[in-house]
Amino acid sequence: MQESPFRKIALPIVLASFIMVGVSSLLWYRDNQKIQTLTLATASETGEYYAFGQALAKVVGEHNPKIHLQVIPSEGSRQNVEWLQQKKVELAIVQSDVHLSPSLKTVSFLFPEVFHLIVRQSANINHFKDLRGKKIALMPKGSGSYPLFWVLSRHYGLKSSDFQATSMPLAQGIQQLQQGQVDAIFQVIALGNKQINQLLQNSQLKLVAVDQGTALQLFLPALEETQIPKGTYSGAIPIPNENLTTVGVRALLITHEQVSSEIIYEITRILYEARNDLIQENVQAAMIPPPDSLSYLGFSRHEGAKTYYNQDKPSFIVEYAEPISLGISVVVLGISGLWQLRMWLNGKQKNRADLYNLELIRLIREIHQVESLDELEQIRQKLIDIFEKVIIDLDRDLISPESFQSFTFPWEIAMTTLRHQELLIAKHQ
Repeated sequence: MQESPFRKIALPIVLASFIMVGVSSLLWYRDNQKIQTLTLATASETGEYYAFGQALAKVVGEHNPKIHLQVIPSEGSRQNVEWLQQKKVELAIVQSDVHLSPSLKTVSFLFPEVFHLIVRQSANINHFKDLRGKKIALMPKGSGSYPLFWVLSRHYGLKSSDFQATSMPLAQGIQQLQQGQVDAIFQVIALGNKQINQLLQNSQLKLVAVDQGTALQLFLPALEETQIPKGTYSGAIPIPNENLTTVGVRALLITHEQVSSEIIYEITRILYEARNDLIQENVQAAMIPPPDSLSYLGFSRHEGAKTYYNQDKPSFIVEYAEPISLGISVVVLGISGLWQLRMWLNGKQKNRADLYNLELIRLIREIHQVESLDELEQIRQKLIDIFEKVIIDLDRDLISPESFQSFTFPWEIAMTTLRHQELLIAKHQ
């Protein structure tokens, strides 16, 4: 018995279908099991950025094992921005005063960072302007702290030639300050930093206030007026011994616009919904503000983060139901008012036309009673005058075209009646 052509064709099709389903399933399984690795640039390994980055990586991994954050140290904010622009990293922590290109997007504000100016008691430095003639340890040039020092110095009227400033890692700066090789150290760092805490236990050192925060915002809007609370670095003998005026910025988690929205959404979700776990790993997480509590200062949010922040917002129709309802009511009332006005105008036009028609009927009756041609001529003139008035009223929209049409019929009857009466009078004369 010969095999049918259909069976010869069907078998390869079925086999091909099974192969395609199998390949698709394997690809789906691979994609769902694939671990996404993102590199997070922070700052020095002894700084708050690095410590927070490690905490975030641990919590993200616990809540979504398919996302792995690789935390790496750097010189600081400026280098992090460069690496992100060059796509050497996918995430970075920076200070909120940095300039971001359009391709870089925010994920979230993090904890505040405060200006710390720590000086030797013997250096007689009680104000920022007293740094004139002193030796100062600054953070590395790639850090966010470095350019902020120069913002302050310009504001207080100091030039680079007025003091001796040297950039160096925080640990080296602390060592030189303790050994008296420098008179002061400037660092922008989160409150309660362990290294700063240990440094200030030295009674030969003290914190100096940084005031004029409002004026400084004119030069750098990202700055925030703040304080170092009394006893932040020691409670027994309070350090500082009173609330100390200073200014600060915010740490900011940023990414590149081309990083997957799904991944950024998930990191943002974990950042807020697993906040308690994050606080257990790093206390600075307690100071992460709600998404809408701070101005974003012109920063553009990543689509993934934006999706998370907007998920609980009502739809446009729900959110603006009352004004939409009011608008619809106003439109309906407006249309109704216009309709009523039109009806009133039409009624007014009709009433005016009716007056002309009544005048025509009166003249028609009068024509039948006239016995001389002179009297008929006077009525003819009245009919012509009425017709002229009606034409003028039509041009002025005082009567409608429909009313004009209804007027012409009795007017023609009046003229016909007049001509007939003329013939009768002429015949009897």
